[in-house]
Amino acid sequence: MGQLDGKISLVTGGSTGIGLAIARRFVDEGATVYLTGRRKPELDAAVESLGGRAIGIQSDVSHLDALDELFAIIQGGSGRLDVVVANAGGGELARLEEITEEQYRSTFDINVKGTIFTVQKALPLLPDGASVIVLSSTNASMGVQAMTVYSATKAAIRNLARTWAAELAGRGIRVNALSPGPIETPGIRGLGSPAKGEQQLADRLADDIPLGRIGRPDEVAATAVFLASDQSSFTTGAELFVDGGLVQV
Repeated sequence: MGQLDGKISLVTGGSTGIGLAIARRFVDEGATVYLTGRRKPELDAAVESLGGRAIGIQSDVSHLDALDELFAIIQGGSGRLDVVVANAGGGELARLEEITEEQYRSTFDINVKGTIFTVQKALPLLPDGASVIVLSSTNASMGVQAMTVYSATKAAIRNLARTWAAELAGRGIRVNALSPGPIETPGIRGLGSPAKGEQQLADRLADDIPLGRIGRPDEVAATAVFLASDQSSFTTGAELFVDGGLVQV
C-alpha cells in the first residue's frame, strides 16, 4: 500500500523540476495527480512519463480565469482535492539597482498571487482534514544577493502558511510550507552562465551547505509525501527545510 492511496492531489508547476518530482512520488504512493504547467510540450512529456494516474492541465496560476477553468475540470473529474501543492513559481537574478517594475509584477503575480488564489479557489474542493503545501525557499530566511524580489515573495508565502493554518484549523485542514535550499533543477541550472559553467555554479552553492552538496528533487518530494500523508496529521503551520542544513547549521 502507498502512503497516498486513493487521494486526489494537485501539483501546480508540475511539468519540470521539483514539481515533477513531487507529482512522480505522489503517483508512486497511489495518488491521482492533476498537474499544471504553462508550456504544453513539457507538460505532455511529464504526463506521459508519470502514467495513467496523472492528468495534465495547461494553466497559468497568475491568471484567475485559468484557475477557474482548472478547478472546474477537477470538480468535474474527481469532485474533491485531498492535497494541494502550490509549487508554481519562479524568479530572476537582479540587484537592487536593476529591479524593474515588470520583474516585480511578474514575480509577485506568479509566486504570491498565484499561490493565494490557487488555494482560495481550491477551498470548495477540500474535505475536512485535507493537506495544503506551499513552496517557500531558504531565501525567505537568508540575505541572498540579487534575489530581492524572489526572496520577498517566498517570505510572503511562508507567512501565508501560518495565517491559513490558523484560519483552516477548525476544519482540520493542515497548511505547511516546504522550503528547499539549492536543488538540482532546470531553474538552478538556468542561473549559470557559459563563462562560469553549470558545474562551477553547483560547486559554489555546495560550499555553503553543511552536507557538502546541492539537493535532489526527489529529496524534496519525499518531504512533500510526509506533509501530504496522514503521517503529518499533527503538523500544521510549520516550515520544513530540505536544504542540507543551510539555514539551521
